[in-house]
Amino acid sequence: MSRNAKYNDSKFRYLHPKDQLVMIMQRVYQYEMTTTSGGNISVKDEDGVIWITPGGIDKGSLTREDMVWITTDGKVHGKHVPSSEYPFHRAIYEARPDLKAILHAHPPALVAFSAAGLCPRTDILPNTRNICGEVEFVPYALPGSEELGRKIAAAFAGGTNMVILENHGTVTAAEDLFQAFMQFETLDFTARIQIKARVLGNPRKIADGERETARRKSNELPEFTPGSPGSGERELRQEMCRFIHRSYDQRLFTSTEGTFAVRVGEDEFLITPYGFDRKYMEPRDIVLVKEGKREAGKLPSRSVLLHRAIFRRRPEINAIIIAHSANLMAFNVSETLLDSRIIPEAYILMRDLQTLPFEAPVNDHELVVERLTEANPLLMIQNNGFIVTADSLLKAFDRLEVADYTAEAVLGAYQLGKVRVMEDELIDDLKVAFKLKE
Repeated sequence: MSRNAKYNDSKFRYLHPKDQLVMIMQRVYQYEMTTTSGGNISVKDEDGVIWITPGGIDKGSLTREDMVWITTDGKVHGKHVPSSEYPFHRAIYEARPDLKAILHAHPPALVAFSAAGLCPRTDILPNTRNICGEVEFVPYALPGSEELGRKIAAAFAGGTNMVILENHGTVTAAEDLFQAFMQFETLDFTARIQIKARVLGNPRKIADGERETARRKSNELPEFTPGSPGSGERELRQEMCRFIHRSYDQRLFTSTEGTFAVRVGEDEFLITPYGFDRKYMEPRDIVLVKEGKREAGKLPSRSVLLHRAIFRRRPEINAIIIAHSANLMAFNVSETLLDSRIIPEAYILMRDLQTLPFEAPVNDHELVVERLTEANPLLMIQNNGFIVTADSLLKAFDRLEVADYTAEAVLGAYQLGKVRVMEDELIDDLKVAFKLKE
Protein backbone atom coordinates (compact mmCIF):
# COMPACT_ATOMS: atom_id res chain seq x y z
CA MET A 1 0.00 0.00 0.00
CA SER A 2 1.34 3.45 -0.88
CA ARG A 3 2.22 6.02 1.79
CA ASN A 4 -0.95 7.95 0.85
CA ALA A 5 -3.25 5.01 0.18
CA LYS A 6 -5.09 5.14 3.48
CA TYR A 7 -5.69 8.88 3.18
CA ASN A 8 -6.80 8.68 -0.44
CA ASP A 9 -9.12 5.78 0.35
CA SER A 10 -10.90 7.72 3.08
CA LYS A 11 -10.93 11.04 1.26
CA PHE A 12 -11.73 10.13 -2.33
CA ARG A 13 -13.07 6.58 -2.45
CA TYR A 14 -16.58 7.74 -3.37
CA LEU A 15 -15.50 10.17 -6.10
CA HIS A 16 -16.60 9.04 -9.56
CA PRO A 17 -13.71 8.65 -12.07
CA LYS A 18 -15.12 11.62 -14.01
CA ASP A 19 -14.76 13.83 -10.94
CA GLN A 20 -11.28 12.52 -10.20
CA LEU A 21 -10.19 13.42 -13.74
CA VAL A 22 -11.64 16.93 -13.43
CA MET A 23 -10.06 17.50 -10.01
CA ILE A 24 -6.56 16.40 -11.02
CA MET A 25 -6.59 18.11 -14.42
CA GLN A 26 -7.51 21.34 -12.63
CA ARG A 27 -4.49 20.91 -10.38
CA VAL A 28 -2.21 20.11 -13.31
CA TYR A 29 -3.42 23.13 -15.27
CA GLN A 30 -3.44 25.57 -12.34
CA TYR A 31 0.04 24.42 -11.33
CA GLU A 32 1.25 25.30 -14.85
CA MET A 33 2.14 21.73 -15.70
CA THR A 34 0.24 21.81 -18.97
CA THR A 35 -1.36 24.13 -21.49
CA THR A 36 -4.90 24.51 -22.82
CA SER A 37 -4.39 21.80 -25.42
CA GLY A 38 -1.78 19.59 -23.72
CA GLY A 39 -1.84 16.68 -21.33
CA ASN A 40 -4.15 13.75 -20.71
CA ILE A 41 -5.24 11.68 -17.72
CA SER A 42 -7.01 8.35 -17.37
CA VAL A 43 -8.41 6.03 -14.70
CA LYS A 44 -9.18 2.32 -15.06
CA ASP A 45 -12.07 1.29 -12.83
CA GLU A 46 -12.85 -2.03 -11.16
CA ASP A 47 -14.90 -3.16 -14.20
CA GLY A 48 -12.02 -2.57 -16.61
CA VAL A 49 -13.59 0.60 -18.07
CA ILE A 50 -11.01 3.29 -18.96
CA TRP A 51 -12.10 6.86 -18.23
CA ILE A 52 -10.00 9.47 -20.03
CA THR A 53 -9.86 13.19 -20.73
CA PRO A 54 -11.08 14.20 -24.22
CA GLY A 55 -8.98 15.37 -27.12
CA GLY A 56 -9.16 18.95 -28.40
CA ILE A 57 -11.02 20.39 -25.37
CA ASP A 58 -9.77 23.28 -23.21
CA LYS A 59 -7.92 21.71 -20.24
CA GLY A 60 -8.56 24.81 -18.15
CA SER A 61 -12.36 24.40 -18.20
CA LEU A 62 -13.08 20.66 -18.33
CA THR A 63 -16.26 19.38 -16.69
CA ARG A 64 -17.36 15.86 -15.79
CA GLU A 65 -19.67 15.88 -18.84
CA ASP A 66 -16.62 16.24 -21.11
CA MET A 67 -15.07 12.95 -20.00
CA VAL A 68 -14.89 9.93 -22.28
CA TRP A 69 -14.99 6.25 -21.35
CA ILE A 70 -13.99 3.13 -23.24
CA THR A 71 -15.61 -0.16 -22.25
CA THR A 72 -13.85 -3.52 -22.37
CA ASP A 73 -15.34 -4.24 -25.82
CA GLY A 74 -13.45 -1.21 -27.18
CA LYS A 75 -16.52 1.00 -27.65
CA VAL A 76 -16.07 4.73 -27.01
CA HIS A 77 -18.75 6.61 -25.03
CA GLY A 78 -19.28 10.32 -24.40
CA LYS A 79 -19.81 13.46 -26.44
CA HIS A 80 -16.13 13.88 -27.38
CA VAL A 81 -13.36 11.74 -28.82
CA PRO A 82 -10.78 10.39 -26.37
CA SER A 83 -7.32 11.94 -26.12
CA SER A 84 -5.12 11.16 -29.13
CA GLU A 85 -2.69 9.58 -26.65
CA TYR A 86 -5.22 6.91 -25.66
CA PRO A 87 -3.13 4.17 -27.38
CA PHE A 88 -0.31 4.42 -24.86
CA HIS A 89 -2.75 4.55 -21.94
CA ARG A 90 -4.29 1.29 -23.16
CA ALA A 91 -0.84 -0.24 -23.74
CA ILE A 92 0.33 0.62 -20.19
CA TYR A 93 -2.78 -0.90 -18.61
CA GLU A 94 -2.28 -4.07 -20.64
CA ALA A 95 1.38 -4.31 -19.65
CA ARG A 96 0.79 -3.52 -15.95
CA PRO A 97 -2.60 -4.69 -14.60
CA ASP A 98 -1.62 -3.36 -11.15
CA LEU A 99 -1.73 0.25 -12.41
CA LYS A 100 -5.10 2.02 -12.33
CA ALA A 101 -4.28 5.64 -13.23
CA ILE A 102 -2.05 7.42 -15.77
CA LEU A 103 -1.04 11.08 -16.05
CA HIS A 104 0.76 12.67 -19.00
CA ALA A 105 1.67 16.35 -19.32
CA HIS A 106 4.40 18.76 -20.40
CA PRO A 107 5.61 20.93 -17.49
CA PRO A 108 8.50 23.15 -18.66
CA ALA A 109 11.09 21.77 -16.24
CA LEU A 110 10.45 18.16 -17.25
CA VAL A 111 10.28 19.09 -20.93
CA ALA A 112 13.70 20.71 -20.47
CA PHE A 113 15.08 17.33 -19.36
CA SER A 114 13.16 15.65 -22.17
CA ALA A 115 14.76 17.97 -24.73
CA ALA A 116 18.20 17.49 -23.18
CA GLY A 117 17.88 13.71 -23.35
CA LEU A 118 18.12 13.36 -19.56
CA CYS A 119 16.11 12.17 -16.56
CA PRO A 120 15.98 14.32 -13.41
CA ARG A 121 18.09 13.02 -10.56
CA THR A 122 16.18 11.47 -7.69
CA ASP A 123 19.08 11.48 -5.22
CA ILE A 124 19.20 15.11 -4.07
CA LEU A 125 16.18 15.11 -1.72
CA PRO A 126 15.28 12.47 0.91
CA ASN A 127 11.88 11.33 -0.40
CA THR A 128 12.05 11.76 -4.18
CA ARG A 129 13.26 8.24 -4.91
CA ASN A 130 10.78 6.75 -2.43
CA ILE A 131 7.89 8.53 -4.16
CA CYS A 132 8.97 8.34 -7.82
CA GLY A 133 11.06 5.18 -7.95
CA GLU A 134 13.42 4.74 -10.90
CA VAL A 135 12.70 7.04 -13.84
CA GLU A 136 13.28 5.70 -17.36
CA PHE A 137 13.99 7.54 -20.63
CA VAL A 138 11.91 6.50 -23.67
CA PRO A 139 13.16 7.30 -27.21
CA TYR A 140 11.01 9.47 -29.45
CA ALA A 141 8.04 8.16 -31.40
CA LEU A 142 5.14 9.97 -33.09
CA PRO A 143 2.58 11.20 -30.52
CA GLY A 144 -0.58 9.08 -30.56
CA SER A 145 1.10 6.28 -32.51
CA GLU A 146 1.03 2.58 -31.70
CA GLU A 147 4.85 2.67 -31.78
CA LEU A 148 4.93 5.20 -28.94
CA GLY A 149 2.50 3.00 -27.01
CA ARG A 150 4.75 -0.04 -27.45
CA LYS A 151 7.86 1.85 -26.30
CA ILE A 152 6.19 3.31 -23.23
CA ALA A 153 4.49 0.02 -22.32
CA ALA A 154 7.84 -1.82 -22.59
CA ALA A 155 9.38 0.61 -20.08
CA PHE A 156 6.50 0.18 -17.65
CA ALA A 157 6.60 -3.60 -18.09
CA GLY A 158 10.16 -3.42 -16.77
CA GLY A 159 8.87 -2.08 -13.45
CA THR A 160 9.16 1.71 -13.68
CA ASN A 161 6.20 3.93 -12.80
CA MET A 162 7.59 7.07 -14.47
CA VAL A 163 9.13 7.81 -17.86
CA ILE A 164 10.57 10.84 -19.62
CA LEU A 165 9.60 10.86 -23.30
CA GLU A 166 12.31 12.15 -25.63
CA ASN A 167 11.31 15.59 -27.02
CA HIS A 168 7.82 15.18 -25.61
CA GLY A 169 7.02 15.17 -21.89
CA THR A 170 6.45 12.84 -18.95
CA VAL A 171 4.17 9.90 -18.15
CA THR A 172 3.51 8.51 -14.70
CA ALA A 173 1.19 5.73 -13.50
CA ALA A 174 0.13 4.43 -10.09
CA GLU A 175 -2.45 2.49 -8.09
CA ASP A 176 -4.73 5.53 -8.01
CA LEU A 177 -4.88 8.95 -9.61
CA PHE A 178 -3.91 10.90 -6.51
CA GLN A 179 -0.73 8.90 -6.05
CA ALA A 180 0.06 9.38 -9.75
CA PHE A 181 -0.27 13.14 -9.32
CA MET A 182 2.02 13.14 -6.29
CA GLN A 183 4.66 11.23 -8.25
CA PHE A 184 4.34 13.65 -11.14
CA GLU A 185 4.47 16.75 -8.95
CA THR A 186 7.47 15.43 -7.01
CA LEU A 187 9.49 14.72 -10.17
CA ASP A 188 8.60 18.15 -11.59
CA PHE A 189 9.63 19.74 -8.28
CA THR A 190 13.05 18.08 -8.23
CA ALA A 191 13.53 18.98 -11.92
CA ARG A 192 12.86 22.66 -11.16
CA ILE A 193 15.30 22.57 -8.24
CA GLN A 194 18.04 21.05 -10.40
CA ILE A 195 17.60 23.60 -13.18
CA LYS A 196 17.72 26.50 -10.71
CA ALA A 197 20.68 24.97 -8.85
CA ARG A 198 22.77 24.80 -12.03
CA VAL A 199 23.11 28.61 -11.80
CA LEU A 200 25.03 28.03 -8.56
CA GLY A 201 26.79 24.69 -9.16
CA ASN A 202 26.13 20.98 -9.44
CA PRO A 203 23.57 19.57 -6.96
CA ARG A 204 24.96 17.55 -4.10
CA LYS A 205 23.95 13.88 -3.90
CA ILE A 206 22.49 12.41 -0.71
CA ALA A 207 24.78 9.63 0.46
CA ASP A 208 23.31 6.17 1.13
CA GLY A 209 24.08 6.54 4.84
CA GLU A 210 22.21 9.85 4.97
CA ARG A 211 19.23 8.25 3.29
CA GLU A 212 19.17 5.55 5.95
CA THR A 213 19.34 8.25 8.62
CA ALA A 214 16.30 10.00 7.13
CA ARG A 215 14.31 6.77 7.36
CA ARG A 216 14.94 6.58 11.11
CA LYS A 217 12.68 9.55 11.87
CA SER A 218 10.15 8.38 14.45
CA ASN A 219 6.54 9.51 14.65
CA GLU A 220 4.89 6.44 16.17
CA LEU A 221 4.45 8.03 19.58
CA PRO A 222 2.19 6.62 22.29
CA GLU A 223 -1.44 7.66 21.77
CA PHE A 224 -3.85 9.60 23.97
CA THR A 225 -7.49 10.54 23.55
CA PRO A 226 -7.97 14.30 23.88
CA GLY A 227 -11.12 15.95 25.10
CA SER A 228 -13.18 18.30 22.99
CA PRO A 229 -10.91 21.06 21.60
CA GLY A 230 -11.36 24.54 22.96
CA SER A 231 -12.01 27.58 20.79
CA GLY A 232 -8.32 28.53 20.86
CA GLU A 233 -7.22 25.16 19.50
CA ARG A 234 -9.95 25.20 16.87
CA GLU A 235 -8.81 28.63 15.69
CA LEU A 236 -5.20 27.42 15.46
CA ARG A 237 -6.23 24.39 13.40
CA GLN A 238 -8.11 26.62 10.96
CA GLU A 239 -5.24 29.10 10.78
CA MET A 240 -2.77 26.31 10.08
CA CYS A 241 -4.87 25.00 7.21
CA ARG A 242 -5.20 28.46 5.69
CA PHE A 243 -1.43 28.89 5.66
CA ILE A 244 -0.81 25.33 4.50
CA HIS A 245 -3.09 25.96 1.52
CA ARG A 246 -1.36 29.29 0.81
CA SER A 247 2.02 27.59 1.01
CA TYR A 248 0.88 24.97 -1.47
CA ASP A 249 -0.66 27.49 -3.88
CA GLN A 250 2.54 29.58 -3.79
CA ARG A 251 4.72 26.50 -4.38
CA LEU A 252 6.41 26.77 -1.01
CA PHE A 253 5.06 23.27 -0.31
CA THR A 254 4.25 20.28 -2.49
CA SER A 255 1.51 17.73 -1.93
CA THR A 256 3.98 15.50 -0.06
CA GLU A 257 6.45 17.97 1.53
CA GLY A 258 6.12 20.80 4.05
CA THR A 259 5.37 20.87 7.78
CA PHE A 260 3.68 23.37 10.11
CA ALA A 261 3.67 23.20 13.89
CA VAL A 262 2.08 25.65 16.36
CA ARG A 263 2.35 25.75 20.14
CA VAL A 264 -0.93 25.23 22.03
CA GLY A 265 0.31 25.11 25.63
CA GLU A 266 2.99 23.67 27.88
CA ASP A 267 4.54 20.71 26.01
CA GLU A 268 1.51 20.72 23.72
CA PHE A 269 1.42 21.60 20.02
CA LEU A 270 -0.40 20.99 16.73
CA ILE A 271 1.47 19.57 13.72
CA THR A 272 0.70 18.48 10.16
CA PRO A 273 0.03 14.75 9.70
CA TYR A 274 2.30 12.37 7.84
CA GLY A 275 1.37 11.39 4.28
CA PHE A 276 -1.55 13.80 3.75
CA ASP A 277 -1.93 15.84 0.58
CA ARG A 278 -1.31 19.46 1.61
CA LYS A 279 -3.83 20.86 -0.86
CA TYR A 280 -6.75 19.13 0.84
CA MET A 281 -5.66 19.52 4.47
CA GLU A 282 -8.55 20.15 6.88
CA PRO A 283 -8.57 21.23 10.55
CA ARG A 284 -9.64 17.73 11.65
CA ASP A 285 -6.53 16.26 9.93
CA ILE A 286 -4.07 18.24 12.09
CA VAL A 287 -2.47 16.18 14.90
CA LEU A 288 -2.37 17.27 18.53
CA VAL A 289 0.80 16.22 20.39
CA LYS A 290 0.84 16.51 24.18
CA GLU A 291 3.60 15.48 26.59
CA GLY A 292 5.17 13.25 23.95
CA LYS A 293 1.93 11.50 22.96
CA ARG A 294 -0.01 11.80 19.69
CA GLU A 295 -3.72 12.27 19.20
CA ALA A 296 -5.28 8.79 18.91
CA GLY A 297 -5.71 7.48 15.39
CA LYS A 298 -3.42 10.05 13.76
CA LEU A 299 0.21 9.96 12.67
CA PRO A 300 2.18 13.23 12.96
CA SER A 301 4.97 14.44 10.71
CA ARG A 302 8.14 12.37 10.99
CA SER A 303 9.92 15.47 12.31
CA VAL A 304 7.64 15.59 15.37
CA LEU A 305 10.42 14.90 17.88
CA LEU A 306 12.49 17.78 16.50
CA HIS A 307 9.52 20.12 16.82
CA ARG A 308 8.96 19.02 20.40
CA ALA A 309 12.61 19.65 21.26
CA ILE A 310 12.45 23.17 19.80
CA PHE A 311 9.21 24.09 21.58
CA ARG A 312 10.46 22.76 24.92
CA ARG A 313 13.82 24.58 24.79
CA ARG A 314 12.74 27.79 23.07
CA PRO A 315 9.69 29.30 24.86
CA GLU A 316 9.82 32.39 22.60
CA ILE A 317 9.11 30.20 19.54
CA ASN A 318 5.42 29.51 18.97
CA ALA A 319 5.45 28.45 15.31
CA ILE A 320 7.75 26.30 13.18
CA ILE A 321 7.71 25.65 9.43
CA ILE A 322 9.86 23.18 7.55
CA ALA A 323 9.74 23.90 3.82
CA HIS A 324 11.47 22.92 0.58
CA SER A 325 10.58 25.57 -2.02
CA ALA A 326 12.42 25.21 -5.33
CA ASN A 327 14.12 28.62 -5.03
CA LEU A 328 15.41 27.90 -1.53
CA MET A 329 16.39 24.33 -2.31
CA ALA A 330 18.50 25.48 -5.27
CA PHE A 331 20.87 27.01 -2.69
CA ASN A 332 20.43 24.09 -0.34
CA VAL A 333 21.42 21.29 -2.74
CA SER A 334 24.21 23.27 -4.40
CA GLU A 335 25.90 23.94 -1.03
CA THR A 336 25.64 27.71 -1.59
CA LEU A 337 24.80 29.91 1.36
CA LEU A 338 21.87 32.25 0.73
CA ASP A 339 22.96 35.78 1.68
CA SER A 340 20.02 37.81 3.03
CA ARG A 341 21.87 41.15 2.85
CA ILE A 342 20.43 42.21 -0.51
CA ILE A 343 17.56 44.43 0.72
CA PRO A 344 16.63 45.62 4.24
CA GLU A 345 13.43 43.53 4.48
CA ALA A 346 15.30 40.32 3.72
CA TYR A 347 17.94 40.90 6.38
CA ILE A 348 15.46 42.10 9.02
CA LEU A 349 13.32 38.96 8.67
CA MET A 350 15.94 36.35 7.77
CA ARG A 351 19.10 37.63 9.48
CA ASP A 352 22.26 35.62 8.76
CA LEU A 353 21.52 32.09 7.60
CA GLN A 354 23.42 29.08 8.93
CA THR A 355 23.72 25.60 7.40
CA LEU A 356 23.52 22.38 9.40
CA PRO A 357 24.33 18.82 8.29
CA PHE A 358 21.69 16.61 6.68
CA GLU A 359 21.50 14.34 9.74
CA ALA A 360 21.01 17.12 12.33
CA PRO A 361 17.16 17.05 12.43
CA VAL A 362 17.32 13.32 13.23
CA ASN A 363 20.54 12.80 15.17
CA ASP A 364 21.29 16.13 16.83
CA HIS A 365 18.25 18.00 18.10
CA GLU A 366 20.52 19.80 20.57
CA LEU A 367 22.51 21.37 17.73
CA VAL A 368 19.37 22.55 15.95
CA VAL A 369 17.93 24.06 19.13
CA GLU A 370 21.25 25.73 19.96
CA ARG A 371 21.50 27.40 16.53
CA LEU A 372 17.91 28.66 16.50
CA THR A 373 18.05 32.05 18.20
CA GLU A 374 16.39 35.44 17.73
CA ALA A 375 19.44 36.40 15.67
CA ASN A 376 19.14 33.18 13.62
CA PRO A 377 15.44 32.31 13.19
CA LEU A 378 16.06 30.28 10.00
CA LEU A 379 18.34 27.31 9.41
CA MET A 380 19.25 25.58 6.16
CA ILE A 381 19.53 21.79 6.53
CA GLN A 382 21.77 20.35 3.82
CA ASN A 383 19.63 18.62 1.15
CA ASN A 384 16.83 18.50 3.72
CA GLY A 385 14.91 21.79 3.72
CA PHE A 386 14.70 25.02 5.70
CA ILE A 387 13.54 25.43 9.29
CA VAL A 388 11.70 28.72 9.88
CA THR A 389 10.66 29.89 13.35
CA ALA A 390 8.79 32.84 14.88
CA ASP A 391 6.57 33.83 17.78
CA SER A 392 3.45 33.48 15.61
CA LEU A 393 2.34 31.50 12.59
CA LEU A 394 1.84 34.68 10.55
CA LYS A 395 5.41 35.84 11.23
CA ALA A 396 6.83 32.40 10.45
CA PHE A 397 4.96 32.33 7.13
CA ASP A 398 6.12 35.87 6.35
CA ARG A 399 9.72 34.79 6.96
CA LEU A 400 9.32 31.79 4.71
CA GLU A 401 7.76 33.90 1.97
CA VAL A 402 10.50 36.53 2.19
CA ALA A 403 13.19 33.84 2.18
CA ASP A 404 11.72 32.31 -0.99
CA TYR A 405 11.47 35.71 -2.71
CA THR A 406 15.04 36.51 -1.66
CA ALA A 407 16.30 33.22 -3.05
CA GLU A 408 14.57 33.89 -6.37
CA ALA A 409 16.02 37.42 -6.50
CA VAL A 410 19.55 36.23 -5.77
CA LEU A 411 19.25 33.50 -8.42
CA GLY A 412 18.24 36.24 -10.86
CA ALA A 413 21.21 38.38 -9.82
CA TYR A 414 23.58 35.45 -10.43
CA GLN A 415 22.14 35.11 -13.93
CA LEU A 416 22.75 38.84 -14.49
CA GLY A 417 26.35 38.26 -13.52
CA LYS A 418 26.80 39.77 -10.07
CA VAL A 419 25.29 39.81 -6.58
CA ARG A 420 25.89 43.00 -4.61
CA VAL A 421 25.22 42.73 -0.89
CA MET A 422 24.83 45.52 1.65
CA GLU A 423 28.01 46.63 3.43
CA ASP A 424 28.56 45.85 7.13
CA GLU A 425 27.99 49.46 8.17
CA LEU A 426 24.57 49.46 6.48
CA ILE A 427 23.71 46.22 8.27
CA ASP A 428 24.80 47.79 11.57
CA ASP A 429 22.44 50.71 10.89
CA LEU A 430 19.58 48.25 10.37
CA LYS A 431 20.38 46.49 13.64
CA VAL A 432 20.19 49.76 15.54
CA ALA A 433 17.17 51.19 13.74
CA PHE A 434 15.09 48.02 14.06
CA LYS A 435 16.51 46.88 17.43
CA LEU A 436 17.71 43.54 16.03
CA LYS A 437 19.23 41.31 18.67
CA GLU A 438 22.63 39.69 18.22
